[in-house]
Amino acid sequence: MIDNLHQIKGMGLETGKHLEAGKRDMPGELSHAHRELKKKRSSRMSDPFIDGCAEIALRYGATGGKLVGAGGGGFLTFYCRNQDQPKLAETPQAKGFRWERFLFDFEDAKILVNA
Repeated sequence: MIDNLHQIKGMGLETGKHLEAGKRDMPGELSHAHRELKKKRSSRMSDPFIDGCAEIALRYGATGGKLVGAGGGGFLTFYCRNQDQPKLAETPQAKGFRWERFLFDFEDAKILVNA
C-alpha cells in the first residue's frame, strides 16, 4: 500500500515536470498509469462500466484518463489531442458522454461552463 502511494506521488511530480516542459501528451499516459495503480489498491476503485468507458476512450484516441473527485460524486476524465477528440466523440459507444474542453491553468482548479 505504501509503495503504491509513493509511486502515485512520483507520478504527480513527473506530471508537473512534463507540463512545465510543455510536454502536454505525457500527462494522459501518466493518468492512465495512475488509474491502474489505484485499481491495485482496491477492487472498489472501478467497475465494469468505468473500465468499459476507459477502453473505448483509449481505443479511439485518448492517451489516458482516470477517475477524478470523491466517491460517487466524481467523474471520468480523459485526455486526447485536439485532432483525436472528434474520432472519440463520434463513436457509437460514446453516446451519453459529456464533452468538455479543458485548458491548462496555473492557478487553482476550476471548471468553466459556457452558458
